[in-house]
Amino acid sequence: MSVLLTRNLCANEAATPAAAATHRPTEGSVHSWDLSTGVDGPGTRFVTFLSGCPLTCLYCHNPDTWRMRNGKRTPADTVVAEAAKYTRFIEAAGGGATISGGEPLLQPVFAGELLNRFKHELGLHTALDTSGFLGARATDALLRDVDLVLLDIKSWDRDTYQKVTGRPLRPTLDFAHRLADLGKNVWVRFVLVPGLTDDPANIEGVAAFAGSLGNVSRVDVLPFHKLGEAKWQALGKPFTLHDTPSPTREQVAAAKAIFSGHGLQAV
Repeated sequence: MSVLLTRNLCANEAATPAAAATHRPTEGSVHSWDLSTGVDGPGTRFVTFLSGCPLTCLYCHNPDTWRMRNGKRTPADTVVAEAAKYTRFIEAAGGGATISGGEPLLQPVFAGELLNRFKHELGLHTALDTSGFLGARATDALLRDVDLVLLDIKSWDRDTYQKVTGRPLRPTLDFAHRLADLGKNVWVRFVLVPGLTDDPANIEGVAAFAGSLGNVSRVDVLPFHKLGEAKWQALGKPFTLHDTPSPTREQVAAAKAIFSGHGLQAV
């Protein structure tokens, strides 16, 4: 649950790759920030939502973050200064700072600078929330400043993954293997959508893969909801899951049991 600290921001693009090649950018395209407690990492978190995402997930509750031009060009100094206001409270609550989106690895240099400064200037636990599709853009230096990766694995069945996201699954799996090789702590997140991702064989595939990595300390089974449908409508986009129900408690419990069967903590 979040408190009323969200800053809704809008307009402009992030620094270009050409600019990134000549100097370290101090600005990026930011959608908003928020102080929250939930699935953004342990404890109370300062969460920065970056704009831009290469995926178009059918159940996305923030489709307004898909394009970088819908965010505001914001200095890293501004974001870090905002987070600094809450460091004592965050530390007391056992929390930290999370970079989310959108897809933060669409702006890897800006995301990397924020992670570095959250960790080394503010002394906060850091988390990166990512689909892993752009994992190849995450440098080893960026990952050294990440204490926890929140990795969304949206489906094991390749056709379903393509249908859900509009993209292939392989880059996410490659990134997951890289994180395992680095011994990076990972929470896997899986959205349970009736009639789409809830096939037991599909869940079994995700669970077996996550259980084989050796660095997954938790799995969040997230029940599908339609809280973002109004945003789709406001953007003039058809929400194709309008008639899809949320999973029942029994369906969620069954999914968690599959993950638990592979030695994973499922919550």
